Amino acid sequence: MLWLKITLPLVALGLLATLFLLGRTVRPEDAIPYASVDVEDRLRTPRLTQPEYAGMTEDGAALTIKAAEARPGVAGSDDAGEATAISGLIEMPLGGTATMMAGAGRLDSAAARVILTEGVSLTSSTGYRLTMPGAAVALNQTDVTSQGAVLASGPLGRIEAGGMHLGQDAAGAYILDFTLGVRLIYLPPKGN
Repeated sequence: MLWLKITLPLVALGLLATLFLLGRTVRPEDAIPYASVDVEDRLRTPRLTQPEYAGMTEDGAALTIKAAEARPGVAGSDDAGEATAISGLIEMPLGGTATMMAGAGRLDSAAARVILTEGVSLTSSTGYRLTMPGAAVALNQTDVTSQGAVLASGPLGRIEAGGMHLGQDAAGAYILDFTLGVRLIYLPPKGN
């Protein structure tokens, strides 16, 4: 029995040694990459990947803004930073929604708003789809104002306007208001 206590551990040690000796060679290029980004570029230009802002406005709407990437601004300069591939959602207290998309944008912290640029689109739950060159979105209340002319389509037809505002009226109802030379091309619904 004593010989088994000595022989079995030696055999196990021999098997382990052959596993290590006959194992594959390690090639560094086959290693699992820990980051799919250029680390040196991230050190030169710091940025956030997939940042998200979520909050409630003073009038009770839920506001969510996401971006693919955001670069912080430079302190003490006019550079406020920028974000790319922005999407936003406003969920109003009584159930209406407005979704926004933009190619780029920046935070104007002094005015508590986000400035969207590069092909802004807005889609409302009431069936309106708008495009505009830019828009300002307030962070503290439901207030979206276009920057430039607006092209829209909706339940009434096509709309062209010099501006647009989404917000509350004096009675507290949420309205989509077209301004500055509104032109409506009425397209009646097609009957059967």
